[in-house]
This record gives sequence, structure tokens and C-alpha cells, in this order.
Amino acid sequence: MRRKFLFAATLAGLLVAVPDAHAAFGDRTLRRGAHGHDVRVLQAWLTRLGFETTVDGRYGRGTTRSVRGYERRHGHRIDGVMSRRQARGLRRRIERPGTEAAPLAALPVASLSPDGRTAIAPAGAPPQVHAAIAAANRITARPYRYGGGHARVEDSGYDCSGAVSYALIGAGLLASPLPSSNLMSYGEAGPGRWISVYAHGGHAYVVIAGLRFDTSGRGEKGPRWRPESRSGGGFTVRHPVGL
Repeated sequence: MRRKFLFAATLAGLLVAVPDAHAAFGDRTLRRGAHGHDVRVLQAWLTRLGFETTVDGRYGRGTTRSVRGYERRHGHRIDGVMSRRQARGLRRRIERPGTEAAPLAALPVASLSPDGRTAIAPAGAPPQVHAAIAAANRITARPYRYGGGHARVEDSGYDCSGAVSYALIGAGLLASPLPSSNLMSYGEAGPGRWISVYAHGGHAYVVIAGLRFDTSGRGEKGPRWRPESRSGGGFTVRHPVGL
């Protein structure tokens, strides 16, 4: 009986020690040796805040160094460990419009044309960014239509995920349209330097070179460039690999 108890206790300990590779960011404390999706999110967001970190999903020496830098800047205990409380604070900083975007702030941004209908890609942006903006411009006069852009790419109207998919397809960054729920696992975790896809189960939009392309916002309903900011709270943020 004692042998069975020791075996069960040992097995339980091993199960607890196994890192959860699919944990959402903030669900667990992250420290050196951890790996998984939430580590990739941490690495991407640290880079977003000015602490350049390789996004490989493994919490190693480089990630520890970046976390220490983040802790030093914000007055946390400097131990290189991302606690769940610190993760909540980091998420708030990422989701706060217009703050602490050091790596992205130096990049040129897209602008609206005089008619406000189409966007102009910034000089020096990668070809995929130019192509994504050009694709989005082609549908900015189309109305909102639930399910639009899914049965066929070229459609008379578009819903939110259909519009996002259209821009990504036009840039060669997506093979076929995806619903919002599938966009939640598109590409790589975290915001991108040039293109960031925001999605949850009921809505999706994309920010391309600093300009939001969304079917909801001020003015007309439908796929439009929206110059006003929008909170990313409640959205999963993804980006195309390398962008």
C-alpha cells in the first residue's frame, strides 16, 4: 500500500511539473526553462515594448534578460520571472492605444488618401504590406454582409473576417478565407511590426502599417480604413511570420 501511495504521489508531481505548451499568456508564472504558446506571446510583446527578444517559444537566457529589463523599467522585483500579476500589467500596456510602442513607433505608417476611402502605403514598407493595403483598398466601397468573402474571395460584400482574409490573401499571406475563430491561431503570436490581426470568436480586424482596417467603427459599416484607435482588449493578437 505504501509503495502504491509513493508511486501515485511521484506521478502527480511529475504531472504538475510538465510545462503546459498550450497555456494562454497569463495563465501561469513563466520562468527560465518554460516553453509554449504563452512564452511566444511574452517574447513578441517584450519586443513590442522595446526589449528585442527572439520569438522561439523557449524561455532561455535572452528572454530572461529581456524580462529583467522590463522589471527594471517598471519597478518590479528583478528576478527574470514573469509572474501572473506582471503578465496582467504587461497585457494592459500592450492593449493601451498609443503607448510604449518603441519598435513600431520608428516605422513609417500608412496614411489615408484625401477622400478618406483608400490608404497609401508608406515608402520603405515590405512588398507584402503594399500588397495588403492595395487589396484592402479594392473593397473599401463594399457593404457589410454576413458571411461575405468566405464562399468566394471576390464578393459583393464582406463581413469582418472576410475583409481581413481578403487583405491577407491579396498579399500572399493567406491561402483561403478564414472565420474569426480560425484567425485566432493565424501566423505567429503577438502583434507584428507591420501587420497585426486581432480576432476573437465574434469579430476580427487588422492593423496594417499602423492603420486599422475594420468593418465596424465610426461612419459607414463595412470594410473601411478606420483612423480612430480601438482597444485590443479581449482579442487574440497574431501576425504573419516575419512581419
